[in-house]
Amino acid sequence: MTAAKARRPIGVFDSGVGGLTVVRALMDRLPFEDIIYFGDTARVPYGVKSVATIRAFSGQIVEFLLQHEVKALVVACNTISAVALEQVREQAGDIPVIGVIEAGAQAAVKVSQSHEIGVIATSTTVNSNAYAREIHRLQPEARVYSQACPLFVPLVEEGWVDHPVTRLTAEEYLKTVLVENVDTLVLGCTHYPLIKPLLAEVTEGRIELVDSALTTAEATAEVLGGLDLLNPQRGTPEYRYYVTDIPLRFQTIGERFLGRSIRDLEMVKLG
Repeated sequence: MTAAKARRPIGVFDSGVGGLTVVRALMDRLPFEDIIYFGDTARVPYGVKSVATIRAFSGQIVEFLLQHEVKALVVACNTISAVALEQVREQAGDIPVIGVIEAGAQAAVKVSQSHEIGVIATSTTVNSNAYAREIHRLQPEARVYSQACPLFVPLVEEGWVDHPVTRLTAEEYLKTVLVENVDTLVLGCTHYPLIKPLLAEVTEGRIELVDSALTTAEATAEVLGGLDLLNPQRGTPEYRYYVTDIPLRFQTIGERFLGRSIRDLEMVKLG
């Protein structure tokens, strides 16, 4: 049974397009794994919605992915990871669930020497305090400095990843974090890996940047390896993308996030 299960796809989901940075990292880290991606593009953003609504939407997406017999679920959305991860785990049963916040917090604790850790994320993720809670659970003496960076998402989606406006915005946002002498900065939103080179320049390379997409891919590889669920096949993997709406810009933004073309894209209705 394990051999057959190992050939099943990994299910990855997000409220929109941002989770494709996690898919890209998974493709690089686990090049033989089939992947199904689900983006709830009709109902994005989740950040402005109530916890009950986010949990209800997440439940519908998980049900859809379980029907496609995934072997693991990757929650590639910080908002869902912050408020609905336990519910996703209950619904998934014996299928492993990997969340971006847990993976990012673990990596931050591992690399930080001073235990002074900065977190940049959307307002909702910062207000949920999920990163700080998880970091403190792993490293009780850590000090966490969180900064909401709401303008980064529209700037990244506009393609302004190395634009003077984005640079000025980053300098302004990071002032409060940099004054605290942090040695590690968690990129706590799946859009942020696209501006990682710019952030490295703004922080003058003095701070270790924890890329939540890379850390989530690494955590997924560890979990699948530990459960003997790595795909034994060495053929070309299959990538499928499901969304609840196909905005005109989805293909352009999605391919920028992925670094490759999106071919097998299908629109589905939930609920």
